[in-house]
Amino acid sequence: MTGRDGYPAGVPCWVDTEQPDPVAATAFYGPLFGWAFEERTPPGSDDRYFVATLDDQLVAAVAPAHDAGDGPPVWNTYIWVDDVDDAAALVWKEGGTVLLDPVDVGPAGRMAIVADPSGAPFRLWQAARNRGAQVVNADNSWNWSNLDTPDPQTAAAFYGAVFGWELDPIELGGTEALMWRLPGYGDHLAEREPGIRERQGAAGASVGFADAIGWVNRTAEGEPARWGVTFAVGDTDATVARAVELGAAIVVDPFDAPAVRLAVLADPQGAVFTVSHYDPTRLA
Repeated sequence: MTGRDGYPAGVPCWVDTEQPDPVAATAFYGPLFGWAFEERTPPGSDDRYFVATLDDQLVAAVAPAHDAGDGPPVWNTYIWVDDVDDAAALVWKEGGTVLLDPVDVGPAGRMAIVADPSGAPFRLWQAARNRGAQVVNADNSWNWSNLDTPDPQTAAAFYGAVFGWELDPIELGGTEALMWRLPGYGDHLAEREPGIRERQGAAGASVGFADAIGWVNRTAEGEPARWGVTFAVGDTDATVARAVELGAAIVVDPFDAPAVRLAVLADPQGAVFTVSHYDPTRLA
């Protein structure tokens, strides 16, 4: 399997989770997704950072939690940028918040932690050695990162100014959804996967779907804005059953949506994530 080597600027590129007990987290996610873990702690650091691989390709990571705060651990989404210092300044200029100033992460790259105007935190990534997830959308790998927000229009203005994203309403199986797209991203994908637009069109995808880089879910007023992660799986129900055996809690039971069967889980330390099985025949 040949993995990806980098992402265009403005594309989500990496996910990790910070856990009170990262070793215990690897003991959950390893058996659940078939991931192998390799410790890549930065030189001179006491923080044990475990990189997950699938068929020897990078897929995600587990890190120690520095501050448990008021809630459980979460999955973090990183967005590729050419210059993290410039991107953090632009986040501030467009009404976001810089929660952690840009900092070097050993030889892996340079990052900043920021939040959008509604308070949803995410991370900026300027790559060095770590050039993002090498496998995505395959079973047991990262599928999407989605924004839950009470104010999609404010989010559209912010992410459009910072990353060039557009928010498109599309129809999936008779249901309207809000899709993030980065114009031109489909051209990048077509170079890697010739015929991708034709395959997506044959499966019922809308024009422009190849530019998709995520989704937006409108939440009720008062609910916190957040970025969530979805992992692709071969069988949603079987994955949920295995997760429960490993100590997870079911947040939302498996359910059907256009083209997918989804479930929401919380790992044994409380980090919430979604699992999804894609079946294009559900659009018929």
